[in-house]
Amino acid sequence: MINKSLKTLFLFNGFFVFAATLLGPLYAVYVESIDKDILSISITWAAFLASATVFTFIVSKRGDRIKEKEYMLMAGFLVRAISWILFIFVGSIFHLILVQILLGLGEALGSPSFDAIFAQHLDEGMQIKEYSSWKLIVNGTTAIATVIGGLIVANFGFTILFIIMSFMALISFFGVLVQPREVL
Repeated sequence: MINKSLKTLFLFNGFFVFAATLLGPLYAVYVESIDKDILSISITWAAFLASATVFTFIVSKRGDRIKEKEYMLMAGFLVRAISWILFIFVGSIFHLILVQILLGLGEALGSPSFDAIFAQHLDEGMQIKEYSSWKLIVNGTTAIATVIGGLIVANFGFTILFIIMSFMALISFFGVLVQPREVL
């Protein structure tokens, strides 16, 4: 049986993973709606990855000084929620690159803190089971969210998709916020 801390972490990060993967392969379609140049897709995605790399390096140097890793996790959810809402207002590739840089900051705050909290709550002798449980959640959620994201965009457009993504990230943010500290 997975402990309460991991169940709580899985629930709220699972909501977040669902939100994040709604966009999935539709990102290329979204970028093409801004600029028909195929290279723009690669450049904007590279901006995200480069940003996440730089900010993760900074987090690696300073993050362990923060006693409550949950605050970094929540900051990651919040920054990404803001970034996804900003996608609605992007009018050029330059603007998209700026939003992707902000999204990289959210990734750098959220992902290492999730991993650190996860590692803190692993049960002795259950590590493979608990990591596997998380991977099952991620893979299943990603498969379902990718299809649902396509349905949302096909029927309602990208604006609604980004609003839903941001709303779900905020659910994750507030879900972690209201948890008693001993749970996470």
